[in-house]
Amino acid sequence: MITGNAWSVLPRLLREWALPLQLAVISVEYGLAPQAQYLEPVEDCHAGLVWAADHAAGLGLDPDRIVVGGKSAGGGLAAALALLTRDRGGPAPIGQLLLSPMLDDRNNTLSGHQMAGLDPWDRTSNATAWQALLGDRYGAADVAPYAAPARATDLSGLPFAYIDVGSAETFRDEGVAYADAIWQSGGEAELHVWPGAFHGSDTLAPRAALSQEARDARSRRLRRIVGR
Repeated sequence: MITGNAWSVLPRLLREWALPLQLAVISVEYGLAPQAQYLEPVEDCHAGLVWAADHAAGLGLDPDRIVVGGKSAGGGLAAALALLTRDRGGPAPIGQLLLSPMLDDRNNTLSGHQMAGLDPWDRTSNATAWQALLGDRYGAADVAPYAAPARATDLSGLPFAYIDVGSAETFRDEGVAYADAIWQSGGEAELHVWPGAFHGSDTLAPRAALSQEARDARSRRLRRIVGR
């Protein structure tokens, strides 16, 4: 929510997914907090999705085979975007790829406490980012699920969700809880909890066997989603 850019991930994304699976990748440069607050980032993402759907034919793309996805804050925004498009009646993605997603502004999970001071993205970093995004709303009871998807009480009617977290990361428990909430709402989700993986470990240790296994699993599922 507060740092990073698309170019830090796009080269690998294009190499590992776009070329082998013959996908087009459209990246939205959403505004970063604190300059962009509360619902501005997800509205940026929604505008990008609408643009992609509206221009798909001219770009030679299939508007009925859009997958939304992201990592960390991007994963949280992808989950929020799926909720937003459901409630606004489209455009409807066929899948959501949520990698170590940042979902819960309350920042009080057991994994968050366990990994405090240990995970590269710990409770202190998390609180800083949520405060920057939410401003005066930080800690409020009425934070919208379009900002923090873990706040959603109805997860029915969402596209298939692939949720990927590490067992040694701050976001472990909120990712697991989100998958469970989707199942309880009658939805479809696939959950992976990679043993010993920390936040961003596949980026920091890309050659590790576990990182390669996680990337292979994502690619297999993405191939099945777009091949439906």
